[in-house]
Amino acid sequence: MSTATGIQTAACSPACLRAGEWLLGSGIQEPQGGVARYHWIAERRNARVSTEITGYAVSALVELHERSGEVRFLDAARKSGDFLCRAWDASCAAMPFEWPLGDGAEPLTFFFDNGIIARGLLRLWRATGTARYLDIARACAEAMERDFLNCRDIHPVLRLPSKEPADRDGRWSRSSGCYQLKSALAWLDLADIAGDARYRPAFDKALELALATHRSFVDAAPDDRARMDRLHAYCYFLEGLFARPEDARVREALREGIAFTGSELRRIRPEFERSDVNAQLLRIRLWADALGIERIDEAAAEEEAMRLASFQMEGGGPMSGGFNFGALHGAPTNYANPVSTVFGMQALAMWDEYCNGGLRTAWHRLI
Repeated sequence: MSTATGIQTAACSPACLRAGEWLLGSGIQEPQGGVARYHWIAERRNARVSTEITGYAVSALVELHERSGEVRFLDAARKSGDFLCRAWDASCAAMPFEWPLGDGAEPLTFFFDNGIIARGLLRLWRATGTARYLDIARACAEAMERDFLNCRDIHPVLRLPSKEPADRDGRWSRSSGCYQLKSALAWLDLADIAGDARYRPAFDKALELALATHRSFVDAAPDDRARMDRLHAYCYFLEGLFARPEDARVREALREGIAFTGSELRRIRPEFERSDVNAQLLRIRLWADALGIERIDEAAAEEEAMRLASFQMEGGGPMSGGFNFGALHGAPTNYANPVSTVFGMQALAMWDEYCNGGLRTAWHRLI
């Protein structure tokens, strides 16, 4: 089946399309195009708009357009992409963490956020040819190299407008670590897609840092709930490794990481489970199998797909189709989460492909 655009729609599973309806109709994408970090279900209100989460939404909406051929998804991606272009602070050449500044927003910029935003805008540029998306993606990537990369590691957070490094603490997002490799993919995207080869050494440095430190990353958590959060971030590291599948160290880390994450997910799950860890691990299993790195454990993958699907909300109301953040002692949390939703929709679409003729989603389409 195809549409007038010529895009094949067979790979758009029902779960994927329902997630797309949630992104468009729930109010998680606000009128100006920014996407909220999450939605409090009981209170029926959004958290603040996050530039990082908006970047994820751009990638997901372009993915939905590619899978379904429906122009409304590309229109929504443009709306969010235009918001990100406006959010870029040209006065200090930085992408702020939250929007708008003021009203309690922390004046910060994150390395990780810049990479996610750059990758989303690059994907939108490829889909539309609109130059400003490439311009802001390149500006984010330049800021990542200029302001965050240092002789020791990668600063996780800078204060605005000074760009002084913020204090690091026990939170994984406020620490330098292997998870930053996923955002470093923005440098490779610019090298491969926009022809900016000068960014390759920056990615190579991020890869070496990640490989040297990844084994201690999850163990830095003080308890199992924090450990589940760090599993989510550790999967970012595993996702970033697919850029170098020919490297023996990368293949070993992927095999080790898949086994470790699967074991820890199941051990901690009765106390606290994040839906996005199921989604990330399922995608990693499928791509590792497709690249000949690790043969897929179909029983484990099927269980992860079933657990993931159980977090997609039902009921026909405004939350229907979105994914819950997770479960505490088996009870759903109070959060409808855009990141859980976009990871979940891609993972379930990929699983549907695998079960019906073979995986067709290349790892380069990683949201």
